[in-house]
Amino acid sequence: MTPSHIEHIGIAVRNLEEAIPRFRLLLGTDCYAVEEVADQKVRTAFFKVGQTKIELLESTAPDGPIAKYIEKRGEGIHHIAFAVTGLDETLARLEGEGLQLIDRKGRAGAEGLRIAFLHPSSCHGVLTELCEHP
Repeated sequence: MTPSHIEHIGIAVRNLEEAIPRFRLLLGTDCYAVEEVADQKVRTAFFKVGQTKIELLESTAPDGPIAKYIEKRGEGIHHIAFAVTGLDETLARLEGEGLQLIDRKGRAGAEGLRIAFLHPSSCHGVLTELCEHP
């Protein structure tokens, strides 16, 4: 696995309606998509900056992972995501090399991507997502 690029940086926010205008102002570009990923209990909003995306994440449930993250740490950078090919093979290789996985197989994510997360303890405290384009 050699990532081709940073796919996106995920930022946890309490409220998309408040965050979208601020990021529009900061980035000088419009949000191009808002999407709910029900099984992850999250609504996302995307901005494009060069080849990289900024993904704003708002929890849709008090027990969702983003709500829990904000409760513990406050709003801010939640994860970094890298684009890869051969997601499931990459996960098996990384696990074989001793990295702790959150997901052993790819699953459905926003924008039709297949995604999987690596545990922050295996990545020096950084929640890391691997994304595979269909």
